[in-house]
Amino acid sequence: MPRIPVLDEASMLSAELQIPLRAQQAGQAAHQRAVGSHATILVMKAPSGELVARQTSGQIKVLKSLPAATPVLAGTVFKRVAKRAFKADSR
Repeated sequence: MPRIPVLDEASMLSAELQIPLRAQQAGQAAHQRAVGSHATILVMKAPSGELVARQTSGQIKVLKSLPAATPVLAGTVFKRVAKRAFKADSR
């Protein structure tokens, strides 16, 4: 088995600083592969607030208009309300 190289602190910091750039490059490469694949239809949210499908030919088809976003204050916690159990009449 090959040995894992030991990194000093400067090398580790340098490698960690490259993580955001590498993640961006990976995301862009995945997007290009998805768009370039002839068997893929890319579904995404458009800036106009619609759900659209982009076909490999470049044609865009609107699937659905999405409702406006609900403004929420940062830190707001939502709790799910328990549904009441349905009781059948025992008459």
